[in-house]
Amino acid sequence: MYYRLIRNDFLKSKLITLTTTLFVAVAAMLVSLSAILMVNLSGAIDSLMNQAKTPHFMQMHSGDIDTVRLTSFAEQNSNVDEFQVLEFLNLDNSQIILGDRSLANNVQDNGFSIQSEKFDYLLDLDGNIINVSDGELYVPINYMKDATTKVGDKAIIGGKEFTVAGFLRDSQMNSMLSSSKRFLVSPNDYAEIKSHGNMEYLIEFRLKGLSALGEFETAYASAGLEANGPTITYPLFKTINAFSDGIMIAVILLISVLVVVIAFMCIRFTLLAKIEDDYREIGVMKAIGLRISDIKKIYLAKYAAIAAVGSILGYALSLMFKNMLLENIRLYMGESENSSFATSLGIIGILLVFLAIIAYVSGVLRRFRKISAAEAIRFGISQEKSTGAKRVCLNKNKLLNTNLFLGIKDVLARKRLYATMLAVLVISAFIIIVPQNLYNTISSTSFIKYMGIGNYDIRLDIQQTDQISKKAAEVLEYMNSDSSISKYTILTTKTFKTKMEDGSEENIKIELGDHSIFPIEYSEGRAPTVENEIALSALNADEMSKKVGDTITVIMNGKESKLTVSGIYSDITNGGKTAKAVFTDHSENIMWSVICAKLSDKTLVDETISKYADRFTFAKISNIDEFVKQTFGSTIKSVEKSSFAAIAIALVITILVTLLFMKMLVAKDRYSIAIMKAIGFTNSDITVQYGSRALFVSIIGIIVGTLLANTFGEILAGAVISSFGATSFSFSINPLTAYVLCPLLMICSVLITTIIGTSGVGKIKISENIKE
Repeated sequence: MYYRLIRNDFLKSKLITLTTTLFVAVAAMLVSLSAILMVNLSGAIDSLMNQAKTPHFMQMHSGDIDTVRLTSFAEQNSNVDEFQVLEFLNLDNSQIILGDRSLANNVQDNGFSIQSEKFDYLLDLDGNIINVSDGELYVPINYMKDATTKVGDKAIIGGKEFTVAGFLRDSQMNSMLSSSKRFLVSPNDYAEIKSHGNMEYLIEFRLKGLSALGEFETAYASAGLEANGPTITYPLFKTINAFSDGIMIAVILLISVLVVVIAFMCIRFTLLAKIEDDYREIGVMKAIGLRISDIKKIYLAKYAAIAAVGSILGYALSLMFKNMLLENIRLYMGESENSSFATSLGIIGILLVFLAIIAYVSGVLRRFRKISAAEAIRFGISQEKSTGAKRVCLNKNKLLNTNLFLGIKDVLARKRLYATMLAVLVISAFIIIVPQNLYNTISSTSFIKYMGIGNYDIRLDIQQTDQISKKAAEVLEYMNSDSSISKYTILTTKTFKTKMEDGSEENIKIELGDHSIFPIEYSEGRAPTVENEIALSALNADEMSKKVGDTITVIMNGKESKLTVSGIYSDITNGGKTAKAVFTDHSENIMWSVICAKLSDKTLVDETISKYADRFTFAKISNIDEFVKQTFGSTIKSVEKSSFAAIAIALVITILVTLLFMKMLVAKDRYSIAIMKAIGFTNSDITVQYGSRALFVSIIGIIVGTLLANTFGEILAGAVISSFGATSFSFSINPLTAYVLCPLLMICSVLITTIIGTSGVGKIKISENIKE
């Protein structure tokens, strides 16, 4: 019996059944995709780091190194399981030519290594430890992704010819957020090119347990060991690897939650419309003695079938799209060890959607108890809601014509009825605008403020070389006479020790210089202006449990100095643990110097970079716009994909919900429509009235949705970004997109769909719908 009833009902209302099924399918697809992507990303990162045996603690160091002392420390520390020092040979990017392309304009620190013997292995694209032969070169995977080179190409490294034998995965430096990239060569080839570069060391430790990581960091700093470079730990390696795809998944997860909420509203629309259509039949069933539970089963059976078909279709779609979305994860990290579990979790996700729909439908069907059998048989329509129209006075209205006024009046008279459609449009606007704003933010040049650097045109990095201060002075002298430079400054990073409250000592990297020339934004406080002040990056402040106004003790030249925290800023570079100060220090323990410059004419950027690159071969010179593009390129592309998908999904949602809502309204208002026709309103008049209702509700929905997107949406996006060290996050909004194009798309979708949805008005006959 149920099968016959469901089949007949489906045949009677094909469009509504199809759109509801599609809506459930979209919700189920997104929930399943979110689960599959999250588990695969987490599992792929774990697989990569397990296969590569990523170090738990890694200290990069430039300069002299005492391996005997390091070995002694490792042997005496009970937390250490394995220890090694790897050489990382930095070559000037102009000395690296891959195929027919030079890396001269590349902003990464490209270096060369041999395969590790103990851990921190470089892997091929099958996850195997690479054994490289003489003459072969294995290239970081980023240069395959951006089509810089391909297998079989010839490469020239420091004048020596190599053949690109393949691409490598590097569990430390895969991400573009990592400023360094490792190439792999054989020991013999490494010895030949060694004289062409500057040596940097990777001091690496594997611990017996990650729980001892904090204790080990303190012990390393207290021992006064080599620390002339960034310090990165295992959790930070995981975070950096997850950044690009993690943001994309976070956007999809947000959209999936909102779409599930809208799916329930959509089901409510269709269910109420169906109840309006079947009002007289429901009254007859109650009159002949059928129990409410029996009547509910008929409707539950239909929606159980819709939910089942939609969930299965959604799961099938998620399996179709997952490979496209997993492509980047598989390329950079390989297959997930949790792939089978991810599929199971996707099934659990759609089961939860299915059960939630059944429970929700059951709740909505409780209104059967309020239906009077006598009224339903007599009127064939809900009398409780049809009396909502109030007396309308038009004699004082001069702005709107009769049809527009009646449409808006109906919305105001039946607010509860339109509240659901309003909520859907608010959420749809939110779904469109938040990913767009996030994409505009991270793709804008202003995003550099979250990297702990100011807004300038070019930067010259001087590192991995001797006499850094002398070479920096050379550049500054030339820059001072260069009329194309409007202003410049030098920022020098040095390592100091800071004394913790428990008496232990830790290393802190402080950037010294004038921070007022190219200021950055501070989430709290301000930049340091006097010698006894210091500003901390957000991650450093959290780790030290410091806030603005607190003091920290820094050891300089053997003396303790108390510095007051003047501000806290965002920084997602160099492990996110940096500090800024203006005090003077004459020691030569310089890690690196950065010279920042603003040009009087920005069109001269390329010409100026070329001029300085030719003159100062020891410096790496970057266009700051290109620096941001290369560092965040993959992240920007991931969020861009998500933002376009969000627009498509939101527009589909808007069209489906508007269509279903208008059909429900026409079904509810049959009696009112017949009355209007009887007193002289034409079909086009009535269509205009419904269009004005939809337009009025959509304008309010878009305004509210935009306000929420730019407030609550900013908080949500900021919560994701802040986990990577950017705490003072705020949207960079494209007004044309956010306030013109997106609202226009939604309004046009609503109006066109309203015309289609109210096409049944012409079929309503006066004689059949006006009852005494």
